[in-house]
Amino acid sequence: MNRVVVGSVLIAVGAFLIVLAPLMRFQVAPALIAAAGDHYGISKLRATGAQYFSIPDGKVLTADLDIIVTTRGDVKEASGDRVVWDEFTAVNDVTNGKPGINFTERRSAFDKRSGVGLNCCGVSVDKAPVQLQGQIYKFPFDVEKKSYMVFNSTTGKAYEARFVGEEQVNGLNTYKFEQTVPETKTQTLNAPAAMFGMGESGDVQLNRYYSGTNTYWIEPTTGAPVRQEQQRNEVLKSQDGIERSKAFVAAAKMTDDTVNELVTSARDGKSQITLIKTTLPIVLAVVGIVLFVGGVFLTLRGRRAA
Repeated sequence: MNRVVVGSVLIAVGAFLIVLAPLMRFQVAPALIAAAGDHYGISKLRATGAQYFSIPDGKVLTADLDIIVTTRGDVKEASGDRVVWDEFTAVNDVTNGKPGINFTERRSAFDKRSGVGLNCCGVSVDKAPVQLQGQIYKFPFDVEKKSYMVFNSTTGKAYEARFVGEEQVNGLNTYKFEQTVPETKTQTLNAPAAMFGMGESGDVQLNRYYSGTNTYWIEPTTGAPVRQEQQRNEVLKSQDGIERSKAFVAAAKMTDDTVNELVTSARDGKSQITLIKTTLPIVLAVVGIVLFVGGVFLTLRGRRAA
């Protein structure tokens, strides 16, 4: 094979790789980088010295709580840019040996790239329909140092999560966000008056109020949370606005094992994104340029020799 033919082949291959490089960066990468429709994960949190009202005991108990959150993707409902995840949370009182003191369910749909909630597919909290707003399970890819609206499933609303700085979590650089949820009425219920010192017989109507502070540590490239803490304050008030009892007061933090797993997963995701968005396009462009220039050189030499 003469130099002209070899040079022509190199020029063609080089040109192809040069064109492929930006396609990899701007078209292939966005298509591949997304939250998984078949996601499955278990996160564990621990709340030390929490207080909650125990209906069987008729009083507030103080205890250490284990909180287990299981999340599973609904593959059948994942379509286009949408993913749907179901979540089940169980709270266990390990101090007083009372498993299952509280259970909650949540069904969420969100954009697999931006992480913003979508209202479809039967989204709900404890089977009750809900209007999703803001970030649901994750922040967008390439997180910015700004505030984001993050959905709170207890109140059914989204609140601002402010960027407050950068922190290392197990050696991984993260962006830290803090969200403050103002006191919000979440439930009205009837309860025995005697249980709350409001009479000897009959029922009284009480309102349940929630307020809290949620802190998120987010790996900025993937938008994935690697650590989370919740300061939760729920109380029961009578209709005159007087607090009658604690309902659920806890400072819950992810366990070390859960944080380690999330950090490992975020590191892997960050490496894959860097490979697809940066490393491969640069390699393709460099190799393409070298082949193209080499092909031109061989072609010119071949023509001169002829």
